[in-house]
Amino acid sequence: MRAVRIQLLGTGTSTGVPVVGCSCPTCTSGDPRDRRLRSSCIVEVNGVHILIDAGPDLRQQALLYGIRDIDAVLVTHHHFDHVAGLDDLRPFLFTNRTAIPCYAMGNSADVLRTMFGYIFRDGSYPGVARLSLQEVEGPFDVHSRTDTARVRVVPIPAMHGSLPILGYRIGSFAYLTDVSEIPYGSRSLLEDLDVLVLDALRPNPHPMHFSIEQAIKEARSIGARRTRFIHMAHGVRHEDINASLPDGMELGYDGMRLMARA
Repeated sequence: MRAVRIQLLGTGTSTGVPVVGCSCPTCTSGDPRDRRLRSSCIVEVNGVHILIDAGPDLRQQALLYGIRDIDAVLVTHHHFDHVAGLDDLRPFLFTNRTAIPCYAMGNSADVLRTMFGYIFRDGSYPGVARLSLQEVEGPFDVHSRTDTARVRVVPIPAMHGSLPILGYRIGSFAYLTDVSEIPYGSRSLLEDLDVLVLDALRPNPHPMHFSIEQAIKEARSIGARRTRFIHMAHGVRHEDINASLPDGMELGYDGMRLMARA
């Protein structure tokens, strides 16, 4: 049976952890799980390699975890910490010039056309990354750039404060970052999950993200067999918070590997 293989490339919030200039217990911790690059993950199914979000740490993540192939990018939303690394996809096009599709909902696609006009609009920069912006309107297939393999992706509408964003489901794996609300209409898309990766910013509430308590409540409602929390700020010290989580739930950490049914 085919499997969905997942690796968390980053599990931190927009500043990353340690935060520049901070001497709090998490930022000065010697636990490697308290060092968090900006949130992103890579998924492999049947030889198809899918990157979810391309933040400012993408080059470092690709070198650190030996990423050699990317067939597509799934953009959750257009905030800087999730898209600033799109230009760093250029090396993945050196030996295979087939364009890498970047999937995003309409509001994010509009911002990316402005933010990366030299890529998505005018091609004015020599050696520009060959990226193809695809607006998401429903489930779609991601194709390998080297053979005929393909993978079905189901977008999951969610809210990041007042901003509509997307999570994604691939097989029995779902990824939802920067979430403050999962609408009722998206609940049916999250049934029978092996692995749920879910936003959990910090212990105290935030208008744009689930707190740890809210994330636990949402995870219980969704009922995935395993839940891993991501996008943590420096108010979350791994050893302390992880020990208090319910069975089947853990804090994610950079480099964590997971597996789900395809």
